Amino acid sequence: MKEQDLVDKIKAYLSKQPNTFHWKEHGGVYGTAGIPDIIVCYKGKFVGLECKAKGRKPTVLQQITINKINRAGGIAKVVYDLEEVKELLKNLD
Repeated sequence: MKEQDLVDKIKAYLSKQPNTFHWKEHGGVYGTAGIPDIIVCYKGKFVGLECKAKGRKPTVLQQITINKINRAGGIAKVVYDLEEVKELLKNLD
């Protein structure tokens, strides 16, 4: 599965979840480098999802940003499929 397909699946799933707000972070000159692909507020919790195709790894900058978010009390991780996202949110309930 392509990363964009995974992003689309996750966004569609999140759109149907109550108590959830999310957006797709777009890179480029107006974005912040290293920010996870999807930013989520789930029941008041900050979650960053870096979407990757199977076998791909985050860049060094992406991993640094994920670590910073986690140290700050948020939740950030690399996800490879929708089931990981569902499990993550389930564990936040």
